[in-house]
Amino acid sequence: MSVLLKPLVTEKVSAMNEHGMYGFIVAKKANKIQIKEAVEKTYGVNVESVNTMVHAGKSKSRYTKSGVISGKMPTYKKAIVKVADGELIDFYSGI
Repeated sequence: MSVLLKPLVTEKVSAMNEHGMYGFIVAKKANKIQIKEAVEKTYGVNVESVNTMVHAGKSKSRYTKSGVISGKMPTYKKAIVKVADGELIDFYSGI
């Protein structure tokens, strides 16, 4: 099971990057210790703290010619990771 699915690259998280905080979408069953170890192993930084939150999926519906189509967006888990002072994570180094 891969713990880190993808980094969050939004305006709000990018503003937090200046303060040493980075966001990731992680596996739903991953705990804070597993997330900390995965970030330290993948990016080679020291993690000070990990905050997690589960983002509930929203119900969506569309009106079409054939009627109403209903569905649901997926539920996912986010993690906000604070790294030690002076360390950074560069998401764009492999591009």
